[in-house]
Amino acid sequence: MDYQPHPDDIRFVLNAVLGAPARLQALAPFAEIDGDLQAQVLEEAARFVGSAIAPLNRIGDTVGCRFNAGAVTAPPGFPEAYQAFVDGGWPALAAATADGGQGLPAVLEAVLYEWLSAANHGFTMAPGLLHGAYDCLKHHGSDELKARYLSKIATGEWLATMCLTEAHAGSDLGQVRTRAVPQADGSLRVSGSKIFISGGEHDLTPNIVHLVLCRLPDAPAGPKGLSLALVPKQLPDGTRNAVHCDRIEEKMGLHGSPTCAMRFDEATGWLVGEPNRGLAAMFVMMNAARLHVALQGIGLLDAAWQKADAYARERRQMRAPGPQPASRGDEAAYLIAEHPAVRRILDTQRAWIDGGRALAYRTAVMLDVAKHDADPKAQARAQRWCAMVTPVLKAACTQQGFTGASECLQVFGGHGYVREWGIEQVLRDVRVSMIYEGTNEIQAIDLLVRKVLPDGGAAMSAVLIELRDELDASREIDADAQRRLAQLRYLTTSIAMAAHAAPSLPYEVADDYLRVTMLAMLGWAWARIDLAAGSAEGIDGERWARASAAFHRHVLPEFEMRLGMVKRACDAVTAAATAAAHA
Repeated sequence: MDYQPHPDDIRFVLNAVLGAPARLQALAPFAEIDGDLQAQVLEEAARFVGSAIAPLNRIGDTVGCRFNAGAVTAPPGFPEAYQAFVDGGWPALAAATADGGQGLPAVLEAVLYEWLSAANHGFTMAPGLLHGAYDCLKHHGSDELKARYLSKIATGEWLATMCLTEAHAGSDLGQVRTRAVPQADGSLRVSGSKIFISGGEHDLTPNIVHLVLCRLPDAPAGPKGLSLALVPKQLPDGTRNAVHCDRIEEKMGLHGSPTCAMRFDEATGWLVGEPNRGLAAMFVMMNAARLHVALQGIGLLDAAWQKADAYARERRQMRAPGPQPASRGDEAAYLIAEHPAVRRILDTQRAWIDGGRALAYRTAVMLDVAKHDADPKAQARAQRWCAMVTPVLKAACTQQGFTGASECLQVFGGHGYVREWGIEQVLRDVRVSMIYEGTNEIQAIDLLVRKVLPDGGAAMSAVLIELRDELDASREIDADAQRRLAQLRYLTTSIAMAAHAAPSLPYEVADDYLRVTMLAMLGWAWARIDLAAGSAEGIDGERWARASAAFHRHVLPEFEMRLGMVKRACDAVTAAATAAAHA
């Protein structure tokens, strides 16, 4: 069964839960993009993804990419599908029209890439970095580089990569050794090797624009000495640059995407941004990518759920517990979807998908508010939201994408463990999302150590108060959501105080803190969903009610457990400090 997008679900979250169309139309660049136009874009995107991209998922996995003497061949059908993707104007929906883009809100691009990942993760890896590369070059590239490359990236005519990782330097970018030597004509000669480069070589586009983290000759050691260079596969005069693919990796999943080991032998490149400020330029690209990775987790969980739900509605096994319908007699042929254990799996994963979407789409809307709102205070609030919530979404949604896909595989029993049904491919493909664009452990440290604690939790508190103020304290479910937000604020203060006595404490509790944050925010999301579902017309109320019940019964209780774990760690530090003071 191929994945099929469901625009109705998306419209409900965007319109009824978030009020996104009106919020976006209030921004000057989107004044003429009303809810009807946004809905039309989503309908067309759903048709394209379901008909052109999803059917290639299996062949991408079974045939995969082929490597021969430095050249990489994409799976059958991929080049044609990518050309149709470009011809349809889909690569960078949110890019400015002046650069060849569609000038549409970022949230529409986010939904598109969620669907693409769900339908065919391997294919989506090819255009997956276009939005980030576009933003990076738009903000930090010279006028000459933008004139030469920006529209090619915006339209998808040329694809792009992000070349960070080296064999000795995984997450520790301060160890990067790739060198860039300035030339008299203003160019650079880039030399070094990079690994794990998605789409480093392929036959989908004639040129590939590599954004390479490197060091200038006089650069200081560590991350503060890194620069960013644009190094194309093909030079402006049409000759091949000294950029080589030495091999592609044999991977657990994502067989439709070539993961390349790249070598730069005095390749010609140009500086992007300021010398020794490469990380600042690169993080424009990485932050955009991290939201899209969170959406990969959501999309692939939805793909797993679709397969499991369809199977459960067809597979007959045993008898459902409880009173049996008289018309069925003793017939041992009940749909497994009628069994509470299976229903719990399906409804719980549905709760994660729907709640995760509400938070991810809100974040995508905030990206545009931060760029375009005329009110500087609104811009600042939006920037604060994106900074705090992006690492939470990346880590929590990708973790649930993997564990939830495993739960969905369980619905199939032994059939899920074999290739025939396709669910095992989802599990293999989604696993990498917990690793790349910053491992989930790094996301947790980034959240707590680098973003929450430096100001004593003030920025996080402001985000939580903003969510609190959007809830109605007179409603019981909203009051519970408000209580959890308050508990998280208090927990943040407790960690900040305890960290003075034990500087290593935040690193110990970072994963649990991120999880507590996600669960509290999901509580806010489901309070909003429940309110909207109670008054919305044209939706399947029972479907949303089941997911809501599963969230409150099977997901939300984890909040108290994780909260208790972090509290105990803080209490232990406080007790040890008190004992030491009295010793």
